[in-house]
Amino acid sequence: MVPFLGFGLGLRTDHYDYILGHRPAIDWFEIISENYMVDGGKPLYYLDRVREHYPIVMHGVSLSIGSTDPLNRQYLNDLKQLIQRAEPQWVSDHLCWTGVHGHNSHDLLPLPYNQETLHHVIDRIKQVQDFLGRQILIENPSSYVEFEHSDMTEWEFMREMAIGADCLLLLDINNIYVSGHNHEFSGETYINAMPADRVQQIHLAGPSENGPMLIDTHDGPVHEPAWMLYEKAIRRFGKVSTMIEWDDNIPDFVGLSEELDKAKGRLNRVITQTEPSCFS
Repeated sequence: MVPFLGFGLGLRTDHYDYILGHRPAIDWFEIISENYMVDGGKPLYYLDRVREHYPIVMHGVSLSIGSTDPLNRQYLNDLKQLIQRAEPQWVSDHLCWTGVHGHNSHDLLPLPYNQETLHHVIDRIKQVQDFLGRQILIENPSSYVEFEHSDMTEWEFMREMAIGADCLLLLDINNIYVSGHNHEFSGETYINAMPADRVQQIHLAGPSENGPMLIDTHDGPVHEPAWMLYEKAIRRFGKVSTMIEWDDNIPDFVGLSEELDKAKGRLNRVITQTEPSCFS
């Protein structure tokens, strides 16, 4: 396991110049892998400059680990090349599929949770990890539909996937909150089912309301129920590297940092209320 990195933010174009000009006290930055899987230009220039001063982690959106299409070898080659350049602390992607027959939907599409899908996903994660020569993190999705062919819960699927593939987990607290609201399950039950030794990163974000549903939009502050789930996660897992995702209606860097400070405050509050040995 990589040691606790502290608290990070997504590296966004809006903040490139501020980061390089002010060197803010942020512990690390997360990049969207696909934004930097290019031959050159401005994205790679800024990535190189930022990583001179901050640890980097990579977060992908196009691995399509659940697809029935063969793994995209060109994508994996490009991903491996970026890994060699960025030297990230870790690499992550989502439990989803993103397209079929070579067509990318540019959306994170849900999977049925059953043994057939589980074995398929485990096999593909193993192939990716063998190719990259490293463990990867898989993030739990947000979802708005359920499948009749599912015969296990999402948290059961995630647990069995992580153990079977020997991969790590990026636990998105907002996604647990969103999906729990939409499908009426307990976020605390979800958190308690996760294997503590596999959770290496946490995402926090703000959703939007759409009638009776919550939508994972990353366009506002973290909701209080998600903060409460975050505190439960820290009690369960101890210190986990945490970041704020904010991808639309992005505030200035100072405003974004203030949201990240809330995460620090929540974690510190949990630590002071819990035996220190639990967080060693």
